[in-house]
Amino acid sequence: MLGSTHGTFTTGLRARVDACGESPRTTVHGVTAAPGDQDVSGRPLYAAVPDLDRFFRPESVAVVGASDTEGRPNTGITRQLLAWAERVGARLVPVHPTRTSVFGIDCVPSVGALTEPVDLAVLLVADPLPVIEELAETKVKFAVAFASGFAETGEAGAAAQERLATAVRRSGLRLLGPNTNLNAFERFREDLEGPAVALITQSGHQGRPVFTLQELGVRLSHWAPTGNEADLETADFISYFAGRPEVGSIACYVEGLKDGRSFLLAADRAARHGVPVVAVKVGRTETGARTAASHTGKLTGADQVVDAAMRQFGVIRVDGLDQLQDTATLLARARRPQADGVVVYSISGGTGAHFADLATEAGLRLPTLPQAKQDELHTWIPEYLSVANPVDNGGHPVGDWRGRKIIDAILADPSVGVLICPITGPFPPMSDKLAQDLVDAAEATDKLVCVVWGSPVGTEDAYRTTLLGSSRVATFRTFANCIGAVKAYLDHHRFTTGYRSPFDEAPRTPSPSFRKAQALMRPGRRLSEHAAKQLLRAYGIRVPREQLVTSAAAAVRAAGLVGYPVVMKASGAQLAHKTELGLVKVGLTSASQVRDAYRELTDIARFESIDLDGVLVCQMVGRGVEMVVGVARDDLFGPTVTVGLGGVLVEVLGDTAVRVPPFGEREARSMLAELRGRALLDGVRGAPPADVDALVEVVLRVQRMALELDGDLAELDINPLMVLPRGQGAVALDALAVCR
Repeated sequence: MLGSTHGTFTTGLRARVDACGESPRTTVHGVTAAPGDQDVSGRPLYAAVPDLDRFFRPESVAVVGASDTEGRPNTGITRQLLAWAERVGARLVPVHPTRTSVFGIDCVPSVGALTEPVDLAVLLVADPLPVIEELAETKVKFAVAFASGFAETGEAGAAAQERLATAVRRSGLRLLGPNTNLNAFERFREDLEGPAVALITQSGHQGRPVFTLQELGVRLSHWAPTGNEADLETADFISYFAGRPEVGSIACYVEGLKDGRSFLLAADRAARHGVPVVAVKVGRTETGARTAASHTGKLTGADQVVDAAMRQFGVIRVDGLDQLQDTATLLARARRPQADGVVVYSISGGTGAHFADLATEAGLRLPTLPQAKQDELHTWIPEYLSVANPVDNGGHPVGDWRGRKIIDAILADPSVGVLICPITGPFPPMSDKLAQDLVDAAEATDKLVCVVWGSPVGTEDAYRTTLLGSSRVATFRTFANCIGAVKAYLDHHRFTTGYRSPFDEAPRTPSPSFRKAQALMRPGRRLSEHAAKQLLRAYGIRVPREQLVTSAAAAVRAAGLVGYPVVMKASGAQLAHKTELGLVKVGLTSASQVRDAYRELTDIARFESIDLDGVLVCQMVGRGVEMVVGVARDDLFGPTVTVGLGGVLVEVLGDTAVRVPPFGEREARSMLAELRGRALLDGVRGAPPADVDALVEVVLRVQRMALELDGDLAELDINPLMVLPRGQGAVALDALAVCR
């Protein structure tokens, strides 16, 4: 774990926030927003940022249900709130219908009897709804409801929570909870300096390991336990923390997202500010998703979509609380990397090789040090040891003046941005000297120095005092956490360097394609293949030459116009899988074959009681790479776009990548890079490279369609999309569309 921080880490932090640049903002009902910024479907393009200053630092606090009777739960809570109010300089007002005073402080009988403005009302009552309705008249800015028994309990509880949320919206105040706790009112250490970690959790207990980082010298600035999120949600706190100058990173424990769009807008705001967001998001498995829903009463979302959306907007997803601690801490405190090269330095060849294998497999770049640098290192390290990277010093140089020389020489190489030293176990005095040399070298460089202290004991002075006492060395306890945190650190700075928000490029007004496409939509119905292809054609997506016919004679005429050989397919709104029913005929080369095929297709349709709008006579398209591009709706994020290997491979391999619109060309290309079968597009076994540019263009046109037809299009499936050899384009051979 990273050690204590000092003022050196604040260098450039304020400048980072000031320079990020945002659209002009106005404040309405305490929420800051960019006026009038909506996409083509009417959704906001910038995060609404609540002003939570008076929540975390109120001037006055009303405690409804305050008590000083020993043994009662409300008494312990009241006592903690009194201590917190004193620390933040707030005046506390107890509210109780039958008491005249609590802990020697005069009570008021109800919130309606409050005679002075109150910033925050803490509700220690079983049913907060009547109190919220009373608070609507008092102009209280914020309230906290601890009560449980809402959406986490099932349908009846969800209905009660909706009534509470409605009352909150009418009242004009902002509510934390219900089903939350006292974590926001914990005692934070004020003797720690430098950028801080801001914490957001839906389960208070799961945030405890991050909060206790303070005992290792890591500064925490805030803790937001969001509970059921009837009003204030994770996205609100991300948006707020992203603009706070003291916040270096945001650590989240998320069980369910209340609204996917709000979360992405908040993540986008954090990316604009260069503030990393690290999140544990439960619900990867069916069991985990079911448990999370019962805990928080919110949708968990299809995990593939959640994962892709987080990566798309720069949220670093980790699996464990230990990873959350280490990654959020490193990202909060490490300076911007000067290079992405990682050097592994150890006193054991085995340790170095093991670590290097794991780091390389994880995607870190371990450059071979230049020969001149290797020659320099061999000034202090025996010639028979490898110093190319990893660097093996053999042990003995660590114990004398050579140890520091080696470290400084490695850090001086311009290709090196990170030095990692795994120390698998204590071996005083050498380990003490090595730890001190690493700390001293880290103080003299802007580059990141990481140490993995592998001792299971953790009581050694070199670890507890030297390493954890450093403001510049990042100290970890496991190889995996170190590698994951360093990769997240390098990826984050790559992502935010020159960051351009996808929302800045989202269409604000409908295109001419939208007006053409809207006329083709049939609410609540599936379109035939012919109609679905007309939809694609409206958005400039190439389809084969084809004609829809209703007689054998018309089919022969159409084949002559389309040009032999042709493909014939039954076309009807009921048809989703034509091939399995024998309703596709390929490679027809004569009029007689066309007539026979027409009769056979219509006979099968009659036998299967399938209504047809006709038979398609289609151009035969040359061979290429079969892909699938589609649109689906996610419960949390709305329309999503998928691309993957098509034809039968889409069902066999499931090799797909997904994104949430809006996104640009770079993101579309990154989708292709994720595919296991990406090499097929480059040409394999003598096949020519495919027209990747044309495929990317189709993906971008489909995502435009998904945005503009959000209210009309439930599902779109282009399969196969035949991607022809480079320079020849891509053709949608088949399409399925379902209207909302």
